[in-house]
Amino acid sequence: MIQTLSGTLAAKRDQSIVIEVGGVGFKVAVAKNTFAKLPALGESVKLFTYLHVREDILALFGFLTEKELALFEQLNTISGIGPKSAIGIMGIASADQIVAAINAGKTELLTRVSGVGKKTAERVILELKGKLLLPDAGASIAEMEGDADLEDALVALGYTKPQARAAIAKIDTKTEGLSARLKEALRAIKK
Repeated sequence: MIQTLSGTLAAKRDQSIVIEVGGVGFKVAVAKNTFAKLPALGESVKLFTYLHVREDILALFGFLTEKELALFEQLNTISGIGPKSAIGIMGIASADQIVAAINAGKTELLTRVSGVGKKTAERVILELKGKLLLPDAGASIAEMEGDADLEDALVALGYTKPQARAAIAKIDTKTEGLSARLKEALRAIKK
């Protein structure tokens, strides 16, 4: 129904933002890594959106790319995974890394999300393994596991897990090597 929203970023809240379009503010729930990549308040932003309709609520979920939106929609088809769990999964890693983890049968990444236990993670893998045909879905498991090592290193340096995840989300995907990624994450935290 609402495929995209383009407008001015009017507010940033904990897990949501407000995009002003033609004098109307739309509240949009976003994943943690999407939140970290958003521009400053007052700047223009475009999000691909999913409108969740229930008897008592209309909720918009926003993504920076169509690939992220497609993965979110696929996660939503799984029994036991609603939009809140799906947005939580989208917030722990890039779409490519999530697809790589599912295709490799790695439950560890999915179980890092609050409300997603081992059985639910196994159900996601069972239903989506080999069915996720996202462009550039060849992200390596080594890269994903490297992010877990990077998160552990940042936590060991005294940062919280949410701070570490937000910093990791800001790292350029072309940056290779743990030490280079750690330096970039530390720069992102200090901004």
